[in-house]
This record gives sequence, structure tokens and C-alpha cells, in this order.
Amino acid sequence: MGQNSANAAYRQSIEGCLDGAIGAHGLDRTTIESWLARTAPGLGELQKDHAESRLALLRIVDDTADIDAAEAALAKLSKGAKIIVFFGTGGSGLGGQTLAQLAGWNIPGAATKEQMSRPRTRFYDNLDGTTLSGALAQLDLASTRFVVTSKSGGSSETLAQAIAALSACKAAGLERRIPELFLGITEPEKPGKANGLRSLFAGLGIPMLEHHTGIGGRFSCLTNVGLMPAIARGLDARKLRAGAREVVSAMLAAKTPADLAPAVGAATAVALAMERGVHTLVMMPYNDRLMSFSRWYVQLWAESLGKGGEGTSPIAALGPLDQHSQLQLYMDGPREHMLNVVRVASRGVGPAIDKAMAETAGIGFMGGKTVGDVVDAQSHALPEALARAGRPVRTFDVEQLDERSMGALLMHFMLETILAGRLLGIDPFDQPAVELAKVLTKDRLKG
Repeated sequence: MGQNSANAAYRQSIEGCLDGAIGAHGLDRTTIESWLARTAPGLGELQKDHAESRLALLRIVDDTADIDAAEAALAKLSKGAKIIVFFGTGGSGLGGQTLAQLAGWNIPGAATKEQMSRPRTRFYDNLDGTTLSGALAQLDLASTRFVVTSKSGGSSETLAQAIAALSACKAAGLERRIPELFLGITEPEKPGKANGLRSLFAGLGIPMLEHHTGIGGRFSCLTNVGLMPAIARGLDARKLRAGAREVVSAMLAAKTPADLAPAVGAATAVALAMERGVHTLVMMPYNDRLMSFSRWYVQLWAESLGKGGEGTSPIAALGPLDQHSQLQLYMDGPREHMLNVVRVASRGVGPAIDKAMAETAGIGFMGGKTVGDVVDAQSHALPEALARAGRPVRTFDVEQLDERSMGALLMHFMLETILAGRLLGIDPFDQPAVELAKVLTKDRLKG
């Protein structure tokens, strides 16, 4: 079953989800081929979406003008800056964090000299009064810059953060400098539609970048929403899009769903849910730089597919850490979990383990190995253990974790999610149930 070309940025394998590997709890060839056939209309629709320019996500990979604008805006904003704070919740924050972490953000000890020469990066995507007041009190506001993102311009949490930061700057005597301390990312003005962020920032003379009108929230990681933090951390935005473009090109070239890795993934996940009762999907990369990637995946899958009584529950994990905190459940609990193990080549990476001390500590088998060797062994042993326990596991192998492979992985899972939604008869782009909580929140505050 063709899934990736030999020189692809990553390699996917679903063998651990088939009966040949895990017995009766896996999918037999007839079943997976049947679900792949059902994925064909969704694949054809994606190809038509591209041909007719109906789905902006598929065309963004060829754009560069917005990257030029983002780079220029960030260069201007960064003058004299020591810290850049990003305000934005959900998809307006997770994509940026995922890309920033590729460069080592929020990983103790990961910062290189080049990274240390850049303004530090902070994300405040969750609204918490104590956290926000503490942050604003501790920041040197004169050398801090704020990037505020909301597609609609009406995200109450993000607006509250922005107003608090603006008030803090005014109180610190920086009111005249506000236009150089802040940058907004929101949709262009639309007749008859209010945009609170645009109205607020326009009145204060704060510059703004245009949020892509056709790509929102959880799908916006490859737009300026996600690329601004990536650029801030020194990543090459064009290489990120080039990696994503490889997956789009593979989609356009696919003659059948079996030719396309995201289609194979979508068919496998849906088939396991429908045929084997596997309703929980665990994303477990074995690399610190993919911690936020797991969280991004959780939102993408949950918010896109949890509708009308359908959908499966995603869980974010991290290997080897969560072998010690979650694996017992996945190995010996209810048979409702599928693990997605992302392995990044790590042999020979990291400190060597002293042989004599390893013998003394009772781990002589590790002596002379590097820490990366240990992680590599664990990331291969886990799928084997799951297979022996009859638990479905899908693997992704990445030879080099860089902008190309990250862009490809992001696009893979966005296309996989879209195809899974179309296979289930679900619109993967809306989130109708979320709106009620927003309405009720406003009602309580008005009271």
C-alpha cells in the first residue's frame, strides 16, 4: 500500500494497525481497502478544491507576499525589543507555539547562541487573571512587544489580554509609544461586521497584518499567524511552506487514496473507530521539539471532527516521558486506543553514557550508548510491545526534524483531518457547539 515516496520528509506506516501485526483486533486487508475506497470521493473533492481555488489552505503553500509582509512587520516591531509576547487563543496560539518549539522555544537548555541573540518569545494563550497581572508587572514594558491575533477580532479572551497590556503600557508612561509596541493580526474590515480588535487598534494607530480570510483557527499554522512566531525564532518560513507543498503535490498526483499518506491515515483512523471501537487517538512523538505539536493535533482533530455525535478523542503525549504515566492504560486498559508514534532519528545524538557508571547503576546494557540511542530503542520497542498486546499503533519516521519535515507533518494532519471529516459526512471547518458557551459567557458578564 503506497504511502510516501522514498525521499519524503516523513514515512508513515499503518502495519501496526492491521491484523497481520496485531491479530483480530487489527483491520484485515479487505476492510482497510473498503474504507480506502470510501475515501476516494473526499480525495477527488480535495483535488477539485485545488483546481478551482476553493480551499485556500491548499494554495497558501505557493504564496510568498504574506511572508514578505510578516518579515518586514516583525523586523520593525523587534527594534529595541527584548521580549515578544504573543496573545492569541486556540488556533491563534497553538500553531505558533508548535513552530517556535521547533527552534527550541520553551525547552530548557535548547537555546543556541543564535537563539539567545534574538528577543525572547512568550505565549499567553490561556486567560488567567493571576498569570496575566503577574506577567505585566514583571515585564519591562519599554522593551516588550505584543503581537495580538484574532481572526474575527472578537475573541473575548484575547481582547481582554490586549486591553490589559495596553492599560499597563499607559500606566507606565508609554502611551505615545503604543503604535511601536503592538502589532495586530486580524481579518480585513468587512461591511456590516464588527471587528473589535481592528476597531481598538485602529483608534490607537497600531499597525496590523491581514489574517487570511479563507483560513482560520486550527488550520492557520502555515499563515502569518503561525509563521510570525516561527520567523521570530529564526526559522525559514519558505522552507516550512515548501515542506507542506510536497504533501499537497502528492495529493494532486494521487490516483487512488492508497497513493496518499493522509488518505491512508484518515481511512485507518475511521475504520478502527467504526469497525473495532477504537475511539481514542494518542499522539506520542519522541522528541521535545514536538511537545506543542501534540497539543496542536489535539485541537485540530477534536474541534474539526467532534460533531453530531461523531468523532474520536485525541490525547497529547510525549515519549519517553509518558511511557511512565500513560502507557499502562494503552497496553492493558480498554481496547479503545490507537497510538501515533512519531520517531525522529536520534542514534548517536546526545551525551554518551559512561560504561563503568552504567555497570554500577545496574544498567550496563546502556554503557557506551548515547542518550539518543536509548530514545531510539524505546521508540522502536514501544510499537513492538503494543503489537504484541494487540493494540493498534501507527508510526511516523522523520530522518531530520527541520522546517521541511515540520511543514510536511502539519499539512499531512490537516489533510488527514479534512478527509476523515468528509468520510464521516462532517464539515471539518466549523465548530457550532463552541458558540453557545461564548453566548452564555457574555450573558453572565452582562448580568
